[in-house]
Amino acid sequence: MQTPSFKIAVIPGDGIGKEVTAEAIKTIEAVGKKFGRSFELEHLPWSADYFLQTGVTIPSNGYDMLRGFDAVFIGALGDPRVPDNRHARDILLGTRFELDLFVNYRPVKLLHERLCPLKGRGPRDINFVVFRENTEGVYVGIGGRFKAGTDDEVTTQEEINTYRGVHRIIRYAFDFAKARGLSKVCMADKSNAMTHGHALWQRVFKEVAPQYPSIEATHYYIDALAMYMVLDPAQFQVIVTNNLFGDIITDLAATFQGGLGMAASGNIHPGRTSMFEPVHGSAPKFAGKNIANPIGAISSAALMLETLGLGEEARAIDAAVLDAVNAGQGTPDIGGNLGTREIGGAIAEKILSSEF
Repeated sequence: MQTPSFKIAVIPGDGIGKEVTAEAIKTIEAVGKKFGRSFELEHLPWSADYFLQTGVTIPSNGYDMLRGFDAVFIGALGDPRVPDNRHARDILLGTRFELDLFVNYRPVKLLHERLCPLKGRGPRDINFVVFRENTEGVYVGIGGRFKAGTDDEVTTQEEINTYRGVHRIIRYAFDFAKARGLSKVCMADKSNAMTHGHALWQRVFKEVAPQYPSIEATHYYIDALAMYMVLDPAQFQVIVTNNLFGDIITDLAATFQGGLGMAASGNIHPGRTSMFEPVHGSAPKFAGKNIANPIGAISSAALMLETLGLGEEARAIDAAVLDAVNAGQGTPDIGGNLGTREIGGAIAEKILSSEF
């Protein structure tokens, strides 16, 4: 029987995105060799460079083109030469909206206690996931500016919440917990102040939670959640929240695991083409210096393979990353002395040479 080939679109993007993507690709190719998998990687040039050269952020058929792939992998987007970052908005946010990638999946897993800034916390204390609603909220771009640039300027930015959108992300969180034998789901909102939109989150959570009697359903207001994440992160297994709040608390959570360079994410619609990316930005000032941490990108590649049904391959990447971190191998931001290319190569070699 012929081994199926997986077709993956690769958008390295801007700044350090190009560098960390190259290292993630090394690990994908390594598991391909290790497990006899075939990956067809198509690099797309969409980036600030592409926009500045062509005036095009994403081609008119770009979103339809992406739907033709099994998955999309993005490095990072953002460039000071494009002050409004329109290319990043169209490529990244546009893909989330156009492909209806309603699940933003961000695992928070500490690999070694020396990476955590919280006193006395270790890997057993920090191992949870955050599900952020990815297609609604304040990021939909509904609003406007009146008398812009004057002392009389007035602006509006509307938050959109729909029953369908809230229901499917909350149910996804409970289904995820149930499938993995987890026992806790926490929902965060600000319904005490945002009494209209977040009343819907309250209603749906109370409707869905009783359908999962083996799972403890808890609720925190988002400010309290941020506090308890710092004070007692071990209490959390699955957190579900809206677009804006999820964006903020996952950056906070990334510090628990060693910083943004360690954080992975997926933008998922179950059964459809999904998109994977490290959490960090393009960091132009670090580009070309071989110091960017590629582990977030490498771990995002593992999430991608897991979502494609390649669980053993994903676990091999995760095990190689853990082995490297435990051995003190890494870039300077996590206390190592290796460059971007060197740690990526070391992890790929671990995949090829070790038994996991």
